[in-house]
Amino acid sequence: MSDLLRLERTGPGGVVARVTLTRPDVHNAFNASVIAELRTTFAALARDGPTDLRAVVLAGDGPSFCAGADIDWMRAAMTLDVEGNEQDAMAMAEMFDTIDTCPVPVIARVQGAALGGGMGLCAVADFVVAEAGARFGFTETRLGILPAVISPFVIAKIGESHARALFPGGRRFDAIRAQRIGLVHEVVEGEAALDGAVDAALADILAAGPTAVRAAKAIVREVRGLGHGASKWHTARIIARQRTSDEAQEGFRAFTEKRKPGWAPEDAE
Repeated sequence: MSDLLRLERTGPGGVVARVTLTRPDVHNAFNASVIAELRTTFAALARDGPTDLRAVVLAGDGPSFCAGADIDWMRAAMTLDVEGNEQDAMAMAEMFDTIDTCPVPVIARVQGAALGGGMGLCAVADFVVAEAGARFGFTETRLGILPAVISPFVIAKIGESHARALFPGGRRFDAIRAQRIGLVHEVVEGEAALDGAVDAALADILAAGPTAVRAAKAIVREVRGLGHGASKWHTARIIARQRTSDEAQEGFRAFTEKRKPGWAPEDAE
């Protein structure tokens, strides 16, 4: 717990980490302290083993998920020289990278506004659930700046075509368009449905093998940019190791014996 974010452990044995931004008065906007605390929190979570951490839920208290940069932080940045601004921006880039490389799935629970850096959080999340009234936007150019630091993560998520259409003008758009471009995966009506969708996504993850989930997330990054030959060998090695693991053996036995595997929660379907 801090004034900036809340970390809770839920689920069977505390295997689900819930990281919540707790600055609702400023719509959970970023400043240097929030950025540092998010990076520290996700770096610490990444050290947990497969049976200790199986999913992370990223959320924001109050009316908004994250409305981008805090106005006071932006005002301070205006007084920095180029080197100072580079250091500021690099700290944010490292924070996004730490979330992006979190070894377990990150589920973003989005309500209200997801603007600027909030869009970056959506981009580095693996599964994004949004309330139907949520608003999105790469609004940086309206302030005379640009979505630079978040761009590698956003372009990997939505592709160049949508980035070229949305980055320059900074227009806000709704959850349906966010889903259409691949930034959001599910749109629901109301806060109760938002929580229900998050719980359903968590149930899917907890029903799957802990090391298999981590390997499945990792392989998406690992095959990116590999040539055809290299990807064939890499994926063959990965599945060979997983098939011979104790987890895979238990999963196959559970399937043939028509029972739940040992890692599944008691109430799993």
